[in-house]
Amino acid sequence: MKLLCVSDQIDPAVYSTTAKKRFSDIDAILCAGDLPMDYIDFIVTTLNKPAYFVFGNHNLGEFNFYHKHPTLISVPAHSYAAETSINHCHGAEYLGFRTHRAQELQITDPATGKTRPLLLAGISGSKRYNNGLNQYTEQQMRHKLLMMWPHLIANKLKYGRYLDIFLTHAPPRHIHDQEDPCHQGFECFNTFIEKFMPAWVVHGHIHLYDLRAERVTVKGSTTIVNAFGYYIIEIPS
Repeated sequence: MKLLCVSDQIDPAVYSTTAKKRFSDIDAILCAGDLPMDYIDFIVTTLNKPAYFVFGNHNLGEFNFYHKHPTLISVPAHSYAAETSINHCHGAEYLGFRTHRAQELQITDPATGKTRPLLLAGISGSKRYNNGLNQYTEQQMRHKLLMMWPHLIANKLKYGRYLDIFLTHAPPRHIHDQEDPCHQGFECFNTFIEKFMPAWVVHGHIHLYDLRAERVTVKGSTTIVNAFGYYIIEIPS
């Protein structure tokens, strides 16, 4: 299974009349934030594959359509049965602060040999740096992660695994992040990764202007990828 991961920048290789041919073997799209919604719309329309997205700290014109309270002080993770139409606009599924069992993306679990849906979870936003929309303190983000725990534990009981892919905008602290207040990652993401052991973490937020900058990092059993521009990951299916 191949997944096209995008974030932060409209990439000419993706936003192209040749994209359908170039990415003909893609099975799904992961959008890690700071992208115009019409760009996501273009990708979904062109590739006609399942797509999932989170918001970053920019391009937030439609953010309040997905959240009743603009500051998002406390928003519970949705249950699997409680999907609402607003979570599937532009042809993409919104994963902000929630988990999702992607029934449309079936994989064979190497541990059990059984076929099951791809297990996803997503987090929108960045570290708070100027009190802007969709910015959070470490404590606020820790609370949001905690609210997803019941669904992750349910995954473990049902499928033998908590999570396959953790889609975020901000990176974990000290992994691909920077030291200025805007681009610091979340320390609580590291704790989350250690506890729930997703196979992949896909994030954005950190622009890659230096070809020597680290883009992929392995932490235990988790591979962490910066999706700036675009990047393709492959999952045994």
